Amino acid sequence: MKLSLTRVGFLSSSFGLAGHSRLDIGIPKNCALVEQLSTYFFLSKSAKNSFHKQQSYSFNQLRSFGSLHHRDNISTIRNFSWKMSAKQDYKHSYDYDLIVIGAGSGGVRAARIAGTHGAKVAVVEKAALGGTCVNVGCIPKKLFIYSSHFSHDFEDSKAYGWDVEVKNFHWKRLVENKDKEIHRLNGVYEKLLTNAEVEIIRGHAYLCDAHTVQVNERRYTCQYLLIAAGSWPTIPDIPGKEHAITSNECFYLEKLPEKIIIVGGGYIAVEFAGIFHSLGVSVTQLYRGPLFLRGFDEDVREFLAHQMKLDGIDLRFQVNITRIDKQLDGTLICTLTDGNVVRGDKVMFATGRHPRLDDLGIENTGVHLGKKNEILVDEYSKTNIDNIYAIGDITNRIQLTPVAIAEGHCFADTIFGNNPRRPSHENVPTAVFSNPCIGTVGLTEEEAREKYDDQVDIYKTSFRPLKHTLTLREEKTLYKLIVHRETRKVIGAHLVSPEAAELAQLLGVCVQAGATKEHFDATIGVHPTSAEELVTMRVKEPEKATKNRNAL
Repeated sequence: MKLSLTRVGFLSSSFGLAGHSRLDIGIPKNCALVEQLSTYFFLSKSAKNSFHKQQSYSFNQLRSFGSLHHRDNISTIRNFSWKMSAKQDYKHSYDYDLIVIGAGSGGVRAARIAGTHGAKVAVVEKAALGGTCVNVGCIPKKLFIYSSHFSHDFEDSKAYGWDVEVKNFHWKRLVENKDKEIHRLNGVYEKLLTNAEVEIIRGHAYLCDAHTVQVNERRYTCQYLLIAAGSWPTIPDIPGKEHAITSNECFYLEKLPEKIIIVGGGYIAVEFAGIFHSLGVSVTQLYRGPLFLRGFDEDVREFLAHQMKLDGIDLRFQVNITRIDKQLDGTLICTLTDGNVVRGDKVMFATGRHPRLDDLGIENTGVHLGKKNEILVDEYSKTNIDNIYAIGDITNRIQLTPVAIAEGHCFADTIFGNNPRRPSHENVPTAVFSNPCIGTVGLTEEEAREKYDDQVDIYKTSFRPLKHTLTLREEKTLYKLIVHRETRKVIGAHLVSPEAAELAQLLGVCVQAGATKEHFDATIGVHPTSAEELVTMRVKEPEKATKNRNAL
C-alpha cells in the first residue's frame, strides 16, 4: 500500500510523532492502519460527524492522542483501526468485541492478544487467575516434584563423599511456599490482562444466548465469544466416593498421609505416585487396564512400570476399587475388583477429567457437543455457531497448557489480527514428570507401524547413567528413536530419564523440522552426557526380534 507522504506528515504532527523516524513509529508495519486513520482526517465535516455517532471516539479524544508517547500511539492507532474497520459493519451494538469465559493460560493468551490487536475484551473468571495449570496443575505439581527429588539426592550424595543428616521434612512449609509462588503468578496474570486493557469480570458465567453472558445478575453482550473454561477431575460413582479426593485437594492437604491409594493410569496418577512415594508416603497405585499411560510408546510404559516397582511403589494392574468404607479412626478401606482389600489414610482418584460445562448454559447457544461432552470445533477452534469459539481442555483435543495457549493465540490473530492461523496438533512434545521422567514427541512405535507398515526402523538403548555408577542405584535410562525407512526422517523420539523433559523440547524441534537419522549421526556428541547416546545409536533393532520386557 502506498501511503501519501502528505498524510504521513499530517498524521505525525497530529499524533505527536514529529521527530521520530518512520521505522521508529512502525509505519512500514502498520501502513494499513495508518492509512485508515489518516483517511479520517480528510473526511468532510458531515462525514466526520456521522462517523462520531457510530464510533466511541470524539474528535477531542482523537486529538488528545498526540500527547501520548509514540509507542502508545501505535497501540492507539491499532485500537482505532479495529473500531473503524469492524464496528461500522456490526448490525448490533455490543458491550465487547470479545468475551472470554475462563482466565486459564489459553483464555488469558487469547484475551491479551486480542486486546493488543485493538479489540475491546473482557474475561470472566470466578476463581483465581491462571486456571488449572497455575493453581492446581502444572506449576504447583512441578514444585512438589522438585521437593520430592531431594530424598534421592540426599541419599545419592553419600556416594560422592557427603555426609548429610536429614532431620525432618515439613509438608506445611512446602505448601505455604507453594501458595506464595502461586499467589505471585496470579498477580502476573492479572497484570498481563490489565496491560492489554482487558477487563476482568469476577463471577460465574452463564450463557443466555450466543451473544449474551450473565455474570452476577448482570448481562454483557459481545460480538465474539470464546469458551476456555477448562476441565475438572472426575470421581467414579461408587459407594463411599465422598471419602476420596482428587489432585486438586492434594495441593492443600493439611498433613502428609502415611499411606495413600492412587487410582488411575494417566500422567497425573503416575506423577503423584512418584511425588508421595519420594516424600516418604507408602503408595499403592491401581489401574484397571493391563498397563498404564495408554497412548504412550509401549517400551516406555513397560520400562517406567519396572522402574517404579524397583523404587518401591506398590503398582497393581487390572484392578479397580468397587467401594470405599471409612472407619472410626479415619482409615479408608478399599474393596478391589480382585477381592483384595487395601487400607490407606487417603484415596486419590486420577481417572480422567471432564469438560467444565456445569451450569454454563451451553444449551442456550446451539453449540454442538461430542460424546464426552466436549465442545466440537474445527481447525480454527470455531464451533458450529459462527461467532462462538472454544479452546483448551473443554474441546478435549490435547489437554496440555502449551496447546491451549497456541490455540488461543491463533484464535486472536485470526479474528482480530487479520492473520488467519490454525494451531498444529501434530508432533507436540510432552513430558510425564514421573520418577524417572518421560519425554516424548512424534509417533509411538505402534502408531508408526500402523501408519507405515514395515517401513520403520527402531534404534534403542538402555543403560545405567554415569551418575549411578557410584550410587549403585538401579535406576536406568531408556532412549528410543523411530525412523521412517524410506525418508530416513526421525518420526518419533521417546525417553525415560531424569532429563527427559528438557530433551523432549529440543527433540520436538528436530522432529518438527524433519531431521533425518543421518542428521543425528552427523552431530557430535557432548561428552560425558547421557544425551550423547541420541547421536551415537547406529545399530537398529532386528525386525522380528522377540522383546524380553523383563530384561529391562
